[in-house]
Amino acid sequence: MLTGSKSTFKVRQMLPDIKERMLSQSGTNARSRDVFGLRCLPGELVLQRVAMVRKKLTAREGRGWLSGTLFCTHFRVAFVPQDAPKPDDNAEPVLLGDHDVALASIEKVVVVGPNRTKLVTPNSSLKFTPEELVLYCRDLRVVCFLFDRLTPDPQVIEMTHTIAKTYQPLKPGSVLSFQNAALGSVELKQFLSNRRRDAHMNWYESTSDLEQEVERCGASGWRVSSVNERFEMSTSLPRFIVVPQKVLDTELKKSFAHFNDGRIPRWCWRHPRGSDLLRMSSFQNNIYHEKDDIRNLELILFGSHSSLCVVVELGEELPSPADIQLAHGRLRSLCLGDISTSVTVPDDKWLSTLEGTHWLDYTRACLKKASEVACLLRSGHMTVALQEADDRDMSCVVSSLVQVMCDPHCRNLLGFQSLVQKEWVTAGHRFYSRINYHRDNDKEEAPVFLLFLDCVWQLWSQYPSRFQLTDDFLLALHDSTHLPLFSSFLGNCQRERCRRSQNLGQTYTPVNGWRDASEPPDPPLPSVWDWSLQCSKQRRGRFTQPVSGTPPLQPVINGNLNSDLDANRLTDAIPGSVFLLSRGIFSCPANLLPWRSGGTSGVYRKSHRRAPSSENVPGLERLIKAWSLTEVPAVHTFNSGLHGPVDPYQPLIPLLMGPCVGLWRECYHRGALHAEVCLQAFSHPTPADSAHPLERLCQEVQQLRDKLAQAALDSQPDSLARKTAAGPRRDANSNQTTDNNATFLFAASGPPRGGGVAKGAAAPPTPLNHNSGRAPRPTSAASRGVNANRHTFLFGHAPAAQTRPNAKADKSGDASDDS
Repeated sequence: MLTGSKSTFKVRQMLPDIKERMLSQSGTNARSRDVFGLRCLPGELVLQRVAMVRKKLTAREGRGWLSGTLFCTHFRVAFVPQDAPKPDDNAEPVLLGDHDVALASIEKVVVVGPNRTKLVTPNSSLKFTPEELVLYCRDLRVVCFLFDRLTPDPQVIEMTHTIAKTYQPLKPGSVLSFQNAALGSVELKQFLSNRRRDAHMNWYESTSDLEQEVERCGASGWRVSSVNERFEMSTSLPRFIVVPQKVLDTELKKSFAHFNDGRIPRWCWRHPRGSDLLRMSSFQNNIYHEKDDIRNLELILFGSHSSLCVVVELGEELPSPADIQLAHGRLRSLCLGDISTSVTVPDDKWLSTLEGTHWLDYTRACLKKASEVACLLRSGHMTVALQEADDRDMSCVVSSLVQVMCDPHCRNLLGFQSLVQKEWVTAGHRFYSRINYHRDNDKEEAPVFLLFLDCVWQLWSQYPSRFQLTDDFLLALHDSTHLPLFSSFLGNCQRERCRRSQNLGQTYTPVNGWRDASEPPDPPLPSVWDWSLQCSKQRRGRFTQPVSGTPPLQPVINGNLNSDLDANRLTDAIPGSVFLLSRGIFSCPANLLPWRSGGTSGVYRKSHRRAPSSENVPGLERLIKAWSLTEVPAVHTFNSGLHGPVDPYQPLIPLLMGPCVGLWRECYHRGALHAEVCLQAFSHPTPADSAHPLERLCQEVQQLRDKLAQAALDSQPDSLARKTAAGPRRDANSNQTTDNNATFLFAASGPPRGGGVAKGAAAPPTPLNHNSGRAPRPTSAASRGVNANRHTFLFGHAPAAQTRPNAKADKSGDASDDS
């Protein structure tokens, strides 16, 4: 058996020979090649290879074990199944196969021996031969490999040490050095430089892209401004922004100094009813102002033709980046356990510990705030401005969620990608700092984008039939954020990406003149939306699902309200009024700008009177509630689907009660079983048919529910049983919740009937499409009629209609239901 030092010395001796052999096989073209059965990337170097290895499959992959060969290159840990088809040399390379793990995404390497586990570091020495190799990834995956007993011990030890030494970053802040090592070959540079962008996707990098979006939304009173084309006004804003037509660029330049980092109010999206969504940072204090500055700012805030403006404060109700980072770290520890102490949370305390992470609370808070903003925009003829201190974190989350809720285009694959490109990539979200690829700025690290993906998954789980994209796509995007290989995430703003993409071969200074650049340009990196470079064709086919077509956007001309709404509802609000929405309460600040009254702290003076309830602004309150009274909601039954008129732009208001917001199990819990096996130091493979204790608990709860539902059906009359099996009528949306941080801004109308569900209350549509890859649900008559698709706290299935408490209550509602 080799010690750690001898093994390291032997690996170093082998590297020159392996490198020379690989280079001789690489050739000069940019196509993949077959090396020992592995389809290598152009210029990829195989460092170590071990045959007779078995990989443990997850529940999503079908469980069990898969035999094959394990490779370690300078870019990835690759696993080639034994029965895999022969690689096609003419096919385009794929960065990561279905069984591959990028070295950059590995967080810990753990080996399992006889009744013991060990965390392997680059300087570790092994005194036993590993039987299992477990890779803990930053994307919450846990990949487990089992070595065969016939595999020579030196090969096992060399493979372990090679992975442990290769996945570690060279030095803090050396992410670019890693990219040059992983993607810096001449062949791969040539291949990546020829990658073409998707022409059907809006990239929001030119004036024509923004004009296309303005035209799509029907925002006739807005224009694209190039005032920040050279990033002189604001380094974090994109080159082109959308502003009202009545504001000239010369007047617009005076407003940048009055906002943090120059992030002035700018247009994001328009609702078909005429409301506009803006984003802006907080006001700068103690800045000299002129009378024209105030007039220009008011013109921007009130938009093209709106007479009302609601400023929504995001900092007081939503979590901070530090809170998100702490909650995500607790969630990781809960799902994967503590490797260093070999401690796991007991099963009877798992759910309470999950609530203690506050991750689900933060998800509810983001969805609740986005629901409030969506209801405001649905009212029509107003401007809603999202205000955050720096306008680069939670404003990205809320503005994106609002558009996902209200715009069917953003629920398509290309539309969602364009939405992320607009509200996150070009808008200046600090991806490079928040993801912390370089591992040297932990204070700035916060998975804000992952929280947004979780919120989108919550909407998808409640309204799967309204989304073209699937949870497979969300999971692939979640995993891609942990790879420092895509230009979309390797920058804090558009300015940084433009500088990295330019080939600065020479630099000019007044003293030295033109001189050659001291540092070589960065390798041309692809966009994260280049899925053919990342995923196989089979996996890309699971990114979308068929969805019913939606009519094109038909914006209301000049922001006129629906004819069903009473125009007098606006008379209570004085034209040009500004309302402040904070902590779910509307208030009417006496002064719009802080410098009018000499304020020196905060956005508005703390001495301003805040309305104790929204009754102080009855005109605005009635306007917001009016749509729920005048619109005819769609009627949904479980067996018959949707009936009646459906408004495709009606907001997808989610249910936020505790059981309705579940854990994204396919993402966070996919490696929990592997982690538990590793922590308990099991030296033999777990049976393929074994399930996690949490899975068994949920199955037992579902079985009890099915038995109770069957017993209730047997005890009811035939007519009532048929009615219950068909399911009560439900609306397409519901914003009636009770407690557990689930109170919406507006309650549903109508009193409760006979102890049942209040009239007008509704549950989200029952899933009509099951292309998510989950385990099939019970198909018994009881489960279909009563308890199918109910929410469980862990798995977050879509809720179904609730059974009524007694037959008397059912009979009392027959007349109204049948009518």
